[in-house]
Amino acid sequence: MRRQVLLFISVLSLSSVFGQVSYSIPEEMATGSVVGNTAQDLGLDVKRLKSGKARVYSGDSREYIELNNERGVLLIKERIDREALCGETTPCALHFQIILENPMEFYSVTVEITDINDNPPSFEKGEIKFKISESAVVGAKFDLERAMDLDVGTNSLQNYLLKPTDNFILKLHNQADGTKNVEMILQKPLDREKNEFMSLVLTAVDGGEPQMSGTMQILITVLDVNDNAPVFTQPVYKATVTENAAKGTVVTTVSASDADHGSNCKITYSITNTLDEVRHMFEVNEESGEVTLIGHIDYEKKRHFQVNLRASDNGGLTDSCKVIVDIIDVNDNEPTIKIMSKSNIISENANPNTVVTMINIQDPDSGENGKVRCSIYDDIPFLLKSTSNNFYSLVTDSDLDRERASEYNITVTCSDEGVPSLSSSVTLTLQISDVNDNAPVFERSSYEAYIVENNTPGLSIFTVKARDADWNQNARVSYILEDSSVNGVPVSSYVSVSADSGVIHAVRSFDYEQIKDFQFRVKAQDGGSPPLSSNVTVKILIQDQNDNAPQVLYPVQTGGSLVAEMVPRSADVGYLVTKVVAVDVDSGQNAWLSYKLQKATDRALFEVGLQNGEIRTIRQVTDKDAVKQRLTVVVEDNGQPSRSATVNVNVAVADSFPEVLSEFTDFTHDKEYNDNLTFYLVLALAVVSFLFITCLVVIISVKIYRWRQSRILYHSSLPVIPYYPPRYSDTLGTGTLPHVYNYEVCRTTDSRKSDCKFGRAGSQNVLIMDPSSSGTMQRIQSEKSILDEPDSPVEQKPPNNDWRFTQGPRPGPSGATGGPEVAMGTGPWPQPPTEAEQLQALMAAANEVSEATATLGPGTMGLSTRYSPQFTLQHVPDYRQNVYIPGSTATLTSNPQQQQAAAQQATQQALPPPQASAQPEPPKAAQTPASKKKSTKKEKK
Repeated sequence: MRRQVLLFISVLSLSSVFGQVSYSIPEEMATGSVVGNTAQDLGLDVKRLKSGKARVYSGDSREYIELNNERGVLLIKERIDREALCGETTPCALHFQIILENPMEFYSVTVEITDINDNPPSFEKGEIKFKISESAVVGAKFDLERAMDLDVGTNSLQNYLLKPTDNFILKLHNQADGTKNVEMILQKPLDREKNEFMSLVLTAVDGGEPQMSGTMQILITVLDVNDNAPVFTQPVYKATVTENAAKGTVVTTVSASDADHGSNCKITYSITNTLDEVRHMFEVNEESGEVTLIGHIDYEKKRHFQVNLRASDNGGLTDSCKVIVDIIDVNDNEPTIKIMSKSNIISENANPNTVVTMINIQDPDSGENGKVRCSIYDDIPFLLKSTSNNFYSLVTDSDLDRERASEYNITVTCSDEGVPSLSSSVTLTLQISDVNDNAPVFERSSYEAYIVENNTPGLSIFTVKARDADWNQNARVSYILEDSSVNGVPVSSYVSVSADSGVIHAVRSFDYEQIKDFQFRVKAQDGGSPPLSSNVTVKILIQDQNDNAPQVLYPVQTGGSLVAEMVPRSADVGYLVTKVVAVDVDSGQNAWLSYKLQKATDRALFEVGLQNGEIRTIRQVTDKDAVKQRLTVVVEDNGQPSRSATVNVNVAVADSFPEVLSEFTDFTHDKEYNDNLTFYLVLALAVVSFLFITCLVVIISVKIYRWRQSRILYHSSLPVIPYYPPRYSDTLGTGTLPHVYNYEVCRTTDSRKSDCKFGRAGSQNVLIMDPSSSGTMQRIQSEKSILDEPDSPVEQKPPNNDWRFTQGPRPGPSGATGGPEVAMGTGPWPQPPTEAEQLQALMAAANEVSEATATLGPGTMGLSTRYSPQFTLQHVPDYRQNVYIPGSTATLTSNPQQQQAAAQQATQQALPPPQASAQPEPPKAAQTPASKKKSTKKEKK
């Protein structure tokens, strides 16, 4: 037994390496016999066969060979009969492929099946009869049936032997197809009288080892004279027929002639083929010799037929011929698509040229009818490559993106080149698995949201939204508030964001006067691994509400003294008496102020500018006008609802101070006061009587409590904390404020019964009158101010954009401009001044107070000290547009000492009054003789 191994290795242009190996084995090997060591011949490791799940792929044919992955060898799975497998076809071979996965590879294997002498020659019949006329001439031919041997090569039929050979000998004729025609030739005339019946034995032998044979008995009946045998017109006939020819189609017609007469010349035709399917495919008319088709021809099964015909007369003489029938192929087979291996899911980050599916194409037609081309026509990122003859690989052609297409239905169409062309197709479904390659994207590049101040904590402001193009967990977005600070405070104390919905809530109630806008960043993060994220900036704009009433800065409203503006009797029409200066800490329309004269002693003498707050005369002042004039001005903002404040302005119409002093001594005791005095005294007496007992108990309790507290403070040496008005900022961050001492300078006249204090508030014509004084004028001078300290920690709030002016004439809240004066009651609504302008106005006012102090005449000076807390400039706006010197054209200076007093006085009047508090009051200043004198007089009264 011989085994031949042929190994061919070829490297293709694809990522997989394919090889080809051939083996040769004899037929009839036992099941389990080794065909060859495939792993060794292909250069593969046995471990690779296991990991690649190597298997044998044979298409539709039976699997005679199997692969042992443990040993890497091919084994006989089923007994192989070469004759049943291939018939007469040589060489006989099995073709199959070995498929491996991860990565996908395949190798072609050819196993040639060699013949063994396992079939003896055989005849179809055990005997054959001849009727031979005795007149048969020497050399007469008698065609004998051929024996059939299923083996091939040397194992096939080789020779015939005839016994006995007294009258007949054998003659063999070699045919083009390798077969031999057997003829029995008469070498000695027959003599019916000697031997009427003859019996011969024909033996067929092959060339195998051991040699095998088959026999057939020839029975000869000697007849009377019939000395002419039929003769065919030609020994070989050729015909063609298409494989789709219908039954009954005449293939060809044969013809033979006989020189005899009578019954001896009557010829009959017959088919002599044995052991094949010719008799089932063709038939011959015994009389006419027409060969017709009686079966279905399939070119893919057999392409040529040889029909052996015999012509016989009644005398038993015969002649033979053959008809060669060629089958013409018709394109009647569609290409068959076989899926060898495929992947149902592929990741979207798969590299190009990744093998997805391997297919095998089969078309049994021949020539152009069997040439097949496969393609995919959709615009998809895949490519169909031909790896070898009739094998294709579907590979990725470019990068995949699940977000663009999550599933592909790939239709592979295979068409042959026949006319008409036949085609077949198969649809492959491929899922694209997701990879977290897309970060969340916000719907907008940045967000702006508005919220009205004084909101409720927890209020939903708005919602940020981000989308992720990925799938499932990779697309689950969470919202995170990034750590940052707003004015040194964590942004988390201002807003919060819902992790799931992206809803932004206000954590606190906002105050527009404290903060107008702020921004922060929100991060959107998906649930992938690793997670991807993106950021967006969110800006919150606080909208103002009209929650602050206007505050009057000038004229200053004093508690124990009266302030009066002086108007000379020579004042003309339009004389500027004073100007009401007010400010509203709100913004925009809520800070637009208007001034109205509510009531006045003489409405025909004064008017107030609607927008600028200027009090001017509307007619010439006369001697008949009363010296004492009292005006009530209402300052109202433009908010909804509107808020307002009221200020009283005292005006003295006089040319000299003595005239003013004589009139204003009893200014506070006007008629209205005198009329109501009795009612007030009775009401006060009733109240005091009712509360006397209660107050007595309370006073005793307070005294005892303070006595105990004083002892505790004395022993503990704790400092006394003075009371400070609310909203004063702690600029040093220590919780306490520096102390500022203000001094009141009192100048007395020749009278010691009473004193009069004169204060300067932005004009030389402004008087501060004490109701109990008789004529002593006092000037207020501030010794110390926070403006003298350049290093003092002062926090400046950024200017409000709503309060900015244009470069032209800019009216302030009271209408003052840097250029020509605006007519009273006309012009657009004013815009609030900036804080820098407000501070400069206070400095100018302080400058005028200092100048007024310097103009007082000599006199006896008494000194009284007032203790007042320091305030910061954070709440002090610039009111340089709002300070006027009525009736004067003097230029404001910037002497620091002059600025201090006016700044202190104006800011103290602008701030709200102290609220009730449990804090101890600031210590009172030591009294001067003048102040003691006033206290004594008040107690007497």
